[in-house]
Amino acid sequence: MKILIVLTSHDRLGNTGLKTGFWLEELAAPYYEFKAAGADIVLASPQGGQPPLDPKSNTEAFRTEATRRFEADADAMAALASTVPLAQVSHEGFDAVFYPGGHGPLWDLAEDSNSVKLIETTLQAGKPVGLVCHAPGALRHARRTDGQPLVNGLKVTGFTNSEEAAVELTDVVPFLVEDELKRLGGRFERAADWQSFVVQDGLLITGQNPASSAEAAKRLMAQLSR
Repeated sequence: MKILIVLTSHDRLGNTGLKTGFWLEELAAPYYEFKAAGADIVLASPQGGQPPLDPKSNTEAFRTEATRRFEADADAMAALASTVPLAQVSHEGFDAVFYPGGHGPLWDLAEDSNSVKLIETTLQAGKPVGLVCHAPGALRHARRTDGQPLVNGLKVTGFTNSEEAAVELTDVVPFLVEDELKRLGGRFERAADWQSFVVQDGLLITGQNPASSAEAAKRLMAQLSR
């Protein structure tokens, strides 16, 4: 079993002068869920190489057992430092694709043609795609073969408007994940802010927030074991 994890390469939080990137828990928790299931993992990003870490995700308030384990794992850190350029990968050779969040994906993965193609072709090939927190924003330009938005009519979740308001970035992000998924015809579902919540509709698996990362990965593995 081989799983592709796609990370952001974007490190600027709008015009705030602050840094962003991927959220560490949303990589680390799924990484070890996949490892525990015996999967081989490849990390990719639009620019390749070391993707930017959202510095806030590595502060004490947001560290978890999985994030500490990841940082102490020489093999994991080496893989993170040398992600494959997204243009060089496809769904072929992989059983599933997983997208961690962080705010970065709203700027690059949401607009990246290689990412859009990867999502579309993976699902068309009958393979599952999982996205968590802000990463469901990467679905905004994905289309079905009939030209309709990929999420139209599907149950989806992602970082909610109220969670974005709570972190005071509503007016900073290029779009709100909840609003965009609804605009595209997605049947948006949610739990209370910061609670683990995952929905699956066919091969598409989405998680609401960082707390949903491990469960989204488990759901992806369960789909693969069917």
